[in-house]
Amino acid sequence: MGANVNRPGGDGLEALCHHLPSPPAGTSAGRRFRFGGGAPGIERLEASLRGDAFSTHRHDTYAVGVTLRGVQTFRYRGQQRHCLPGEWHVLHPDEPHDGAPGTEDGFGYRIFYLDPALVQEALGGRTLPFVADPVVRATDLGLALAGHLTEMLTDIEGPLDELEAAEVTSAITELLARQASSRTSRSATLDLAAMRRVRAVLLDDPTTRHPIETLERVADLDRWTIARQFRAAFGTSPTRFRTMRQVDRARELMLAGHRLSDVAVLAGFADQSHLTRMFKRTYGLTPAAWTAATRPA
Repeated sequence: MGANVNRPGGDGLEALCHHLPSPPAGTSAGRRFRFGGGAPGIERLEASLRGDAFSTHRHDTYAVGVTLRGVQTFRYRGQQRHCLPGEWHVLHPDEPHDGAPGTEDGFGYRIFYLDPALVQEALGGRTLPFVADPVVRATDLGLALAGHLTEMLTDIEGPLDELEAAEVTSAITELLARQASSRTSRSATLDLAAMRRVRAVLLDDPTTRHPIETLERVADLDRWTIARQFRAAFGTSPTRFRTMRQVDRARELMLAGHRLSDVAVLAGFADQSHLTRMFKRTYGLTPAAWTAATRPA
């Protein structure tokens, strides 16, 4: 997959590498996560892994990141992929994937997680673009666009203001449009206003399982149309969207130091085992392993 790039190119990636921490010296395995500042619907994350791996999981956001050190390998849509330093990876919402170091030296990356609803706003209601090949070289992406995205990942400490958030959304939407598969449907008709009403109900209280009749009244559409159009609009099913908002809530509570048994109840899961299953399916790690990786070194 892609060219043999042994080090980041000259589009600002050196600055990112300079700040990227390594897993603890003298250990054969380890992981470090650091969340940067973001904006509504946008997260920025810095990660380093050595030895450890993510199990198969899927999230309902676009994930657009750049490998900064080492070799990142992951299975995606039935193929084993390799992402080298300076190469970008683009993962579509709800696509299962794993992730592991390709060598014993581990790897590091920085990444955006972008709510598909923001992409929808930038697209003006068209079906979400689908990128079939998840590994993209900076030269194929376009040096100007790659440089702009790199700049937005170089300093992730502070939050993104409204203009910066719009710039990130616009840049990633442009990336998706450039790299989209020719199979991406561009003609599907969406009642986006109705889908936004359904989404708002699910966002308002994700711990409640709303009867399908409620969503039909809100959308003024039948359940089959809701299921089809919601996925086309936001990249996942209504049920999966609701569960992911529960996982988001659980993550917030975990970072605040709550016990997992309490987190499960507060986030609306049946019990701690249910929380653990859903969390691992989303992040590829158990809640305990994920929390440990986010603690300061």
